Amino acid sequence: MTTPLDTENAPDLKVDESPISPLERRNSLEKHLAHRPDAQDLKNRHILLDTNAAPALQAKQIELERQQHSDSLKKHLEKRPEREELVERNILPNSSAAPALQANQKELDRRMRADSLDKKISHRPTADQLVKEGILEENENPIKE
Repeated sequence: MTTPLDTENAPDLKVDESPISPLERRNSLEKHLAHRPDAQDLKNRHILLDTNAAPALQAKQIELERQQHSDSLKKHLEKRPEREELVERNILPNSSAAPALQANQKELDRRMRADSLDKKISHRPTADQLVKEGILEENENPIKE
């Protein structure tokens, strides 16, 4: 359903069917050929393949290169060390926690160790106690070196 507004504002969509003279066609072609990008530019933009192979062989060449990359990747994945080895070498953390939680787990472990050390230091025996127990001699001072 069209309204009067639609027909009033519609652009004129008639196709120009007038013939083009051979001179105009040649000039147009020459103009477009003058602005044509060179082959190296097309290769840089990945429009043309950068290869010396015949066009009939280019598809096979691409398939062969892809297969070589695939084989190389498979070879490197087979040589990849196991998780246990990476844990032993301290490359991966020895944790079963999710990766998003491992940083929090590491911080918690650090704080627990600090708390444990603080507790042990607070219960550390004095020099007098060590002398009474026979660990230190009376003339030894553990603070002076």
